Amino acid sequence: MLELDHIAVLGGTLAEAVTHVEAALGLPMGAGGRHARYGTHNRLIGLAPQVYLEAIAIDPQAPAPDDARWFGLDSFDGPARLDKWIARVPDIDAAIAALPMAGRRVDLERDGLRWSMAVPEDGRQPFDGMFPALIQWHVAIPPGRSLPASGLVLEQLVVVHPEAPALAAVLAPHLAAPLVSFQTASRPGLRASLSGPEGPCQL
Repeated sequence: MLELDHIAVLGGTLAEAVTHVEAALGLPMGAGGRHARYGTHNRLIGLAPQVYLEAIAIDPQAPAPDDARWFGLDSFDGPARLDKWIARVPDIDAAIAALPMAGRRVDLERDGLRWSMAVPEDGRQPFDGMFPALIQWHVAIPPGRSLPASGLVLEQLVVVHPEAPALAAVLAPHLAAPLVSFQTASRPGLRASLSGPEGPCQL
């Protein structure tokens, strides 16, 4: 089954992505790291219940990969925004067999973390980026459980797309993520509702 693992804010630069997150949430993001395989870098903040938020962008100091970067970052433009959601699976190979549109398996690691992801050949998720990226962690305690608590709770993630019913139907047999809902609208996007010590906030 697919369970919600984390959500990602993309930016033209990491500073732009972090600024967007911190302005919306009113809290500082924690440290992250670099992904040599895709030439990207990130910063993280933990959310309840056992999920987290990632700010990610192309790392200008890293060499470009031989193929397309993940999350469609090669073609990302415009302001920083919540743009991707990532679903955790117990077996990445079985998940790709069931949902081949998710992409090919890529094994990754950084700073003691090891994981596998399904990445499309062109780096761009189906349904205009609104199809979840699939991840299998190969560590005992993934970041959603190991990151310090921020006091923020993810209450709902809305996946918006002109063909939202079709996307929901593709995922329905596999998705076990009660916080995720789907909404039909002319422009694709994501909307997250959170709560914390200072009250509600949105991304």
